Amino acid sequence: MASTILGTDVAAPVESSSSAVNWGPIIAGAFAASSLTFILMLLGSGLGLTMVSPWSNESASVTTFAVSTAIWLVIVQWLSSGLGGYLTGRLRTKWVGIHSDETFFRDTAHGFMAWALATLLVVFVLGSTLSAAIGTGAQAASTVASGVAMGASAGATANAGSDGGSDATSYFVDALFRPTDPSRLAAPGAESDATAAAQASRILITSAAAGEVSADDKTYLGQLVAARTGLSQADATARVDAVLAQVEAAKVQAQEAADTARKAGATFALVGALSLIIGAFIASAAAALGGKQRDDEEDALYLTASRG
Repeated sequence: MASTILGTDVAAPVESSSSAVNWGPIIAGAFAASSLTFILMLLGSGLGLTMVSPWSNESASVTTFAVSTAIWLVIVQWLSSGLGGYLTGRLRTKWVGIHSDETFFRDTAHGFMAWALATLLVVFVLGSTLSAAIGTGAQAASTVASGVAMGASAGATANAGSDGGSDATSYFVDALFRPTDPSRLAAPGAESDATAAAQASRILITSAAAGEVSADDKTYLGQLVAARTGLSQADATARVDAVLAQVEAAKVQAQEAADTARKAGATFALVGALSLIIGAFIASAAAALGGKQRDDEEDALYLTASRG
């Protein structure tokens, strides 16, 4: 079929019957990139680059975790994406009759698709394995923080009808009712002691959720402590004030831990997104480089054979 342009017959361009996408090299590059990602993440876990402890003086802090993980994620994406993209470019078939600009575009597109497929493989296929093999510090810190916060303020609904003290407040209840004479622990009246402990636990939980202890509740706690421990009313009140101060301190620590975990989680998400963007760029550039080297090698081989 031909068309006429300015009186000249010009043949219409013939559309290629083959697709511009070579899925074989893309899949091969994606598998290579995902395998190297898995190996490097295990290596980072073994070196402690992806591990963190939520406790001070143990392992790395959350801040150190964020910095070390950021650097390591970028390194992992750089190496794995570079390998996958380069293999994709070198393994694809030669495009004949294609402008060099179009060849460059196709190579970069192939590298990007190899990176995207490798990312999906890591997320959906290797995600559970990586989660089991690699300790995620942000998750550990948030778990600890949420556990403490629940113990300090969020247990009112779950434990309001409990007959005994909840696990979240058991230590503080024990501190309230610790007798001056240990022999009192063997004295009869365990049932009434359990009732008093349950009442004190509910008061502590409700007060923690409300943010303060009412004067009536504080007076009643002092009376319970005095009756169950043998302390004077003044000493019992002082003990109640000391325990309430410990509860408030624990609540503040829980809030600080939760805020730290939230910031670490946000930092980790931003770093993860940045590393993926870098990986996509590296894969595209490496595929273009690999494709150019593949074409140059074939052209050089053809010239050598034609001269011989």
